[in-house]
Amino acid sequence: MRTVVVVGAALAGWRAAQELREQGFTGRLVLVGAEERRPYDRQPLSKEFLTGNLDSGELALDGADEEAALDAEWRLGVPAIGLDSRSAEVVLADGSRIHTDGVVLATGAERATLPGAPAHRLHTLDDAHALKADIRAGARVVVVGGGLVGSEVAASCRSLGAQVTVVDAQHLPMARTFGIEIAPLCAALHEDHGVRLRFGTPATRVLGEDRVTGVELADGRVIPAEAVVTDVGSKPAAEWLRGSGVRLRDGVLTDSGCVTRVPNVVAVGDVARYQPVHRNHTVRGSHWSTAANQPPVAVRNLLAGRTVEHYTGIPHLWSRQHGSTFQFAGYAGPKDRIDVVDGSPGARRFVATYQRGGRMVAVFAMNSPRQFAVHRRRLAATLTPALAKG
Repeated sequence: MRTVVVVGAALAGWRAAQELREQGFTGRLVLVGAEERRPYDRQPLSKEFLTGNLDSGELALDGADEEAALDAEWRLGVPAIGLDSRSAEVVLADGSRIHTDGVVLATGAERATLPGAPAHRLHTLDDAHALKADIRAGARVVVVGGGLVGSEVAASCRSLGAQVTVVDAQHLPMARTFGIEIAPLCAALHEDHGVRLRFGTPATRVLGEDRVTGVELADGRVIPAEAVVTDVGSKPAAEWLRGSGVRLRDGVLTDSGCVTRVPNVVAVGDVARYQPVHRNHTVRGSHWSTAANQPPVAVRNLLAGRTVEHYTGIPHLWSRQHGSTFQFAGYAGPKDRIDVVDGSPGARRFVATYQRGGRMVAVFAMNSPRQFAVHRRRLAATLTPALAKG
């Protein structure tokens, strides 16, 4: 290969570019990114950055030495709008075309919104700056969506003295992520720190004109607000690939090695729907761990021209809310049996495992990092096949 184009300059794309050099690729390397910023860590945006404990300069993923070692061409602020598989070209929004021998798709996901007045989303650093400017002590903040990001934003805003209400169609926060037995603990933590929960009724629109004034619920109730933040889901940023030959189904479909059906095209991170070796159906890895850990495997297969290694990583996440730390790894399901194996939920310091069909499929911990590490190793031994290459 003479040229490789990495489309997407966030964590997954940055890691893929690094891996290309580390695995011996010496040709032309081009990074294409929709944002004008160099790669940065998005994880702290809803936590340390929002609360003022971290500034934007500390988010950068690359330094001068790393950038020099990469020896890449940067096309930032110019998103890709097409992939011409026949001519082997990536088409950019400014009309330019980059001929390439290999492509890494790492365009991530796009945040969904609510109808009505413009509300805050938290996906980019610019989003975080805009939200931060609206949060002050006493401000009424409504967070629509009680998932991971929504819960973190709620906790951060509350720590800054805002009056926070979380709205969600689900009956408990984090229920989809941690299950209905763990979710009540998340709800109690919010309420103990003064966050109001309005669960079980979806929000339908954001009220206001030049500035938001509140959120309307499906039952007609209105919750007043000076700031509204939406965390109502996301979709893979893959529409630009229509007509390229790449198979799309809630993301870019790949095999267990992140390889698409189009030759010399791989996909990593939020945009990829891959086939895990330890599951019988495809999944989309929407967490930091997948974006960080898939690129080495994807790049190895790209340079080999075929799948020579399978991705065996197990998704994991962590979250810090109201001074407590949550950790989770694995694949939880609604019918899993959850067993507390260490500590006490009442003390908010414990580890729980998720059992399905007689084997562990996931592990959760609250304020128990050492014990979590032990059980996570057990989980990996249970789920990961002995042979990852083939």
